[in-house]
Amino acid sequence: MQQATTTSLEIVPSSGSLGAEVRGVDLALPLDDATVAVIDAAWREHLVLVLRDQHIDDDQLIAFSRRFGELDPPGPNPYSGAPIYPEYPELNVISNIRQGDKPVGNLGSGEAVWHADMTYNDIPPAGAILYAVELPADGGNTEFADMRLAYDTLPYHLKDQICGRRAIHDASHNSAGIRRRGYAEVTDVRHTPGARQPLVRTDPVTGRRSLFLGRRPRSYIVGLELDDSEALLDALWAHAGRREGVFTHRWKLGDVLMWDNLSVLHRRDAFESTDRRRLHRAQLKGTGPIA
Repeated sequence: MQQATTTSLEIVPSSGSLGAEVRGVDLALPLDDATVAVIDAAWREHLVLVLRDQHIDDDQLIAFSRRFGELDPPGPNPYSGAPIYPEYPELNVISNIRQGDKPVGNLGSGEAVWHADMTYNDIPPAGAILYAVELPADGGNTEFADMRLAYDTLPYHLKDQICGRRAIHDASHNSAGIRRRGYAEVTDVRHTPGARQPLVRTDPVTGRRSLFLGRRPRSYIVGLELDDSEALLDALWAHAGRREGVFTHRWKLGDVLMWDNLSVLHRRDAFESTDRRRLHRAQLKGTGPIA
């Protein structure tokens, strides 16, 4: 069987602190171990990788993703109790497309706020791999914010304030603001449902520290007065979203996008609701506590 090899593999970094393009790899072919090792090392260094002009099916997306770790099932369907993608329960579908009155995926066409995926779980996914199947004529771009850089450049007085602190990561809503089935509306953020995550995470492989924020709505820093929590979170989020640490991905059909879910935040621009957008996503299971 033919394999993709490192012969033509090229890693082209972006001009910023994160993001790189991987060239010379055809994901329709099985990858040899050397190719996987190069991609994995580049992923750890650059946090966000782009592989353009891929032509793969769901089985090939799953096979590629499994080379980097055990797959984690997607989060709950916000619209019903049914699986998001019954044919491939390992995958999530990010889409605004409807069949009759039934959504075929989730997150719709509106803006998705800065967030990391499923951090409301005690052990959230380690990374995500997203493949563009259908795209709108304009909009729907994805931005990533470097939380390693955010921590490195955080003023010392803020580092002191967050040392040893944990914040609640909201389980009741997704990143498009849609309330998940079975949850009541949050009226007091001190009682937000979800995991209590450390505000600073140390990567167990690289030793790099990063801010770990989840998403801003309905967050709360455990143990602080409510006003103090709100003020500190506002300061952290203002710092985390500074443009010098942001990488923007403008989607093309056939793009495969990989990102480190625990060291970056991501968001999405809105797009016309009448345009079709469909992306398939695999995610990698976390392996232990992230503090």
